[in-house]
Amino acid sequence: MSSKLCAVIDYGMGNLHSAHGALQTVAPDTKVVVTSDADVIRKADHVVLPGVGAIRDCMAEIRRQEIDQVVAEVRKSKPLLGICVGLQAMMERSEENGGVECMGLFPGEVKFFGNDLVENGEQLKVPHMGWNRVEQVAHPLWAGIADNSRFYFVHSYYVQAANVAQVKGRGHYGVDFAAAMGEDNVFAVQFHPEKSHNAGLALLKNFLAWDGQA
Repeated sequence: MSSKLCAVIDYGMGNLHSAHGALQTVAPDTKVVVTSDADVIRKADHVVLPGVGAIRDCMAEIRRQEIDQVVAEVRKSKPLLGICVGLQAMMERSEENGGVECMGLFPGEVKFFGNDLVENGEQLKVPHMGWNRVEQVAHPLWAGIADNSRFYFVHSYYVQAANVAQVKGRGHYGVDFAAAMGEDNVFAVQFHPEKSHNAGLALLKNFLAWDGQA
């Protein structure tokens, strides 16, 4: 039986099966579990916070199930990966739904791309959906992944970081936005690595091999 455990937090919001499958594929010797059990999450070696949908609903469930308290514990001691709305939930605040207070692991705000997003005279569709390049900032999770590799995004809101030093990947879609954030043992991405083919799988593999040291 594997000595390593990865917990994918289940709070009712997210495509957990694809994330679980991708993580298990890249690390067959790691036991990957989808769970809402705080004790299991605390015992895990690596923890993943996924998320899709409206941030208000996500934060309501995170608080109702006290996932925010578990995440606060996890961030002190072990590698933690946020995916998509999981990243947005780690910021201080989102302007979605008229304004939602988030967990505040990173200073900064989640902003709406807008209904009049234009670049080079062309109106851009919102949500931003599809493949987009990510400009890397040095971090262990980018090991073996070419800079400006393309990852798969689906989002109408983007992260505007308050601390530039925490931005570990940059994207552009009408505006510049933080595609990845990181500090100490926490790393979070706006894109879906589990849907991003080889580059995404490489990032997940790097995460499960990561000791949490930046």
